[in-house]
Amino acid sequence: MPTDDVAETYEFLSDEWLEAVKRLRDEYQAEGMTAPVELTVNIIVTEVPFKDEDVHAHVDTSSGGLVIESGHLEAPDLHVTVNWVTAKALLVDGNPHAAMGAFMEGKVRIEGDVAKLMNFQTGIVDTSTQQAAARIRALTA
Repeated sequence: MPTDDVAETYEFLSDEWLEAVKRLRDEYQAEGMTAPVELTVNIIVTEVPFKDEDVHAHVDTSSGGLVIESGHLEAPDLHVTVNWVTAKALLVDGNPHAAMGAFMEGKVRIEGDVAKLMNFQTGIVDTSTQQAAARIRALTA
């Protein structure tokens, strides 16, 4: 059963953060966590405060759960380029208003099947996914 204690926090998208998110994902997938819609997204995160280069990562829900990993997938549904602050607001804080504002200001570029992204954002999220999201927020500095 997943636990609610988080001893350490890590900078969003740091190697340590990605490892901690993987551990949480594995823990919750064992409990049956599911994603609302099947979606694969390659993400380029710019303006990362602790790196001299962009972060290349991907989000993949095709196996049923939420996978956030380094590197890119070969044939994703979407390609998203976003700055670090907006990526954190979206992926950690779950703030869709930040995304909309950033999109309107040209800080988010999306290529691919935008309809899938819209379906993902409006999908029903199960309790395990909500708990996992809360724990990701708690472990993020």
